[in-house]
Amino acid sequence: MKSVNTSVVKKDAMALVTGKPVYTDDLVPKDCLIVKVLRSPHAHALIQEIDCSRAEKLSGIACVLTYKDVPGKRFTMAGQSYPEPSPYDRLILDQRLRFMGDAVAIVAGETEEEVDQALNLIKVKYEVLEPVLDFRQAKDNPVLIHPEEDWQSLLPVGADNKRNLCASGGKEQGDVDEVLDQCDYVVDHVYHTKANQQAMMETFRAYCYLDTYGRLNMVSSTQITFHVRRILAHALDIPKSKIRVVKPRIGGGFGAKQTVVAEVYPAVVTMKTGRPAKMIFSRYESQIASSPRHEMEIRVRIGANKDGILQAIDVHTLSNTGAFGEHGPTTVGLSGEKTIPLYRTPKAFRFAYDVVYTNVMSSGAYRGYGATQGIFAVESAVNELAKKMGMDSVKLREMNMVKEGDYLPAYHGETLNSCALDRCMAKAKEMIGWDKKYPSVDMGNGKVRGVGVAMSMQGSAISGLDVASVELRLNDDGFYTLMIGASDMGTGCDTTLAQVGADCLECDVEDIVVHGTDTDVSPYDSGSYASSTMYLTGMAVVKACTEMREKIISKAAQYLSCDKDSLEFDGKRVYQPEGELEISLKDIGNRVMCSNEDMLSAGASHTSPVSPPPFMVGMAEVEVDQETGEMELVDYVAVVDCGTPINPNLARIQTEGGIAQGIGMAMYEDVTYTDKGQMVQNSLMQYKIPTRLDVGNIRVEFESSYEPTGPFGAKSIGEIVINTPSPAIADAVANAVGARVRELPITAEKVYRHMRG
Repeated sequence: MKSVNTSVVKKDAMALVTGKPVYTDDLVPKDCLIVKVLRSPHAHALIQEIDCSRAEKLSGIACVLTYKDVPGKRFTMAGQSYPEPSPYDRLILDQRLRFMGDAVAIVAGETEEEVDQALNLIKVKYEVLEPVLDFRQAKDNPVLIHPEEDWQSLLPVGADNKRNLCASGGKEQGDVDEVLDQCDYVVDHVYHTKANQQAMMETFRAYCYLDTYGRLNMVSSTQITFHVRRILAHALDIPKSKIRVVKPRIGGGFGAKQTVVAEVYPAVVTMKTGRPAKMIFSRYESQIASSPRHEMEIRVRIGANKDGILQAIDVHTLSNTGAFGEHGPTTVGLSGEKTIPLYRTPKAFRFAYDVVYTNVMSSGAYRGYGATQGIFAVESAVNELAKKMGMDSVKLREMNMVKEGDYLPAYHGETLNSCALDRCMAKAKEMIGWDKKYPSVDMGNGKVRGVGVAMSMQGSAISGLDVASVELRLNDDGFYTLMIGASDMGTGCDTTLAQVGADCLECDVEDIVVHGTDTDVSPYDSGSYASSTMYLTGMAVVKACTEMREKIISKAAQYLSCDKDSLEFDGKRVYQPEGELEISLKDIGNRVMCSNEDMLSAGASHTSPVSPPPFMVGMAEVEVDQETGEMELVDYVAVVDCGTPINPNLARIQTEGGIAQGIGMAMYEDVTYTDKGQMVQNSLMQYKIPTRLDVGNIRVEFESSYEPTGPFGAKSIGEIVINTPSPAIADAVANAVGARVRELPITAEKVYRHMRG
């Protein structure tokens, strides 16, 4: 390999660091209408009267839209393959308002000042209804969040709007209760993870216009370019053929932009007025009306025999989807499917879940997608079990962890083709000096240092469902154009896919121009989510390059008037190893531009019946003040098995960034509501995301396995990296001062209260 497993500089690096106009708002035309939304001041209410007359008369206002003026077709904003598991429970604007911040009316005008003034002139009379704010009380509550008769669930996910259920279900093997009764050691605890904001640098934003043919052209900062087209078609009740979606560069997504948060509002304005329109979310709006991580409460029961072999795992998850069901049915599944299979030994397992509607902001996708919440709960329970048994928590895992070749009944019945989890554990243990530091070291100054451990698994695309496609062309002078449907959101897939193509075609990365994503031009791709891009799209690149090589040799045989079986291709020329005939790739590329009936192009799609999991071990060292409970993260080490790292530098950056987000979830970030349903952390002054100074020393290494179903042995890395910090840090705190915190974030106040009993 010449390019794969090499730290190639990102193709867009210079454009980004020099501030080139590449993001959505950079590309907006000057005559674009400004679109904003009037938001509900109540958590649950009905609009009785709405008077827009004064706002409509204001100079510079192009339109004011209410629920009476927009299509009344229900849809979901979740970017998922069709038919979506998420229920069709939204309207563009609805008479019923379901959370404080829900859309009441849309205003479009020439300037931001005029739009703001118009918003203040809209008069609304509300019938305030009783809200359901505690998700523990939502199921079968007499107050219904979605009483409407046209609510619809397209797939059998256990949803029932008349019970406030977005989804319900589970799976099991063996008699969990009987096996637990026979165990020598059992832990049974409830763990609570709060909602978390992705807090990407570029907020939600989109602009649109009608082209010469009257088609809606949407330019959107999105991870799900093709799904945006379908969602807009459903919401606006127009054919997909009337919509084109283009994705420019994205200033971060982390799953937030797997939901169509902003796009429908400028789209309906443009369809009504015929004028270009844009919507740019403020940071405030991104905090109060977006798509944060699902709040979950997870009960875990784990039992082991006296030798430390796990016998049974029981996980029940209660998930808060909020006002709407985006990603509710799918996110919850990973809280069990990506936790129970980490352990090979249980005789029985059970995973059950309920996803409930409440009157708070609806949740969505966030890096880790349910596995993050489940890993915190299950790995914390395993650490508590080790403590109860008086066993080193690393040793307990070494005795029970899944290994290469294992069959995983709790993970879709897959067999592990690749797994270096044991080597990840050994490496992390060595890096942090576990044997010298476990469980704690008294610093002699009132502070104690403790170490903690956690491991995790994720997936590589959604098996049997996700699709990736690419198209490859040979151009004159012998360079290639690679059209991809995947949405690069800052991860560098434009670069890593070119690396895969370069090794397949035996050329330089610079010889491949990568272009995407445009629904009129790009081949179909499910989208950049579920850790799918390199695993799926990378294999589509391998397929397309294989086809391209065959076509190049066949065309060369035609030009050289010889048998193609006598020729070989070395990336620069096609030649006869045992003869004198040869032709350069440049000459082939130029000659096909004249008198030619065969395009030198290749296309490929790829899906996978399996979703090979990457693995990771994380270890944290914290220092806790015994007087105050204040803690500091001193060191964090991580060892990742992502198969073959295509670009080690980009893989390392992915890992470090994910760990930083996981540290934020563990120690700082919190979402709380008042008794009226108002979100408290409505700006980055209240919502504390860690800076580089807050995350301590992060060290990352890789222990590569080889995944035979992935390109050059690669698996995913995008999501796995966020999962271990919260349980590892919680374990380190418990080992330091005996304070076992089971609700995130782990703050000094919580540690202090636990230390004081």
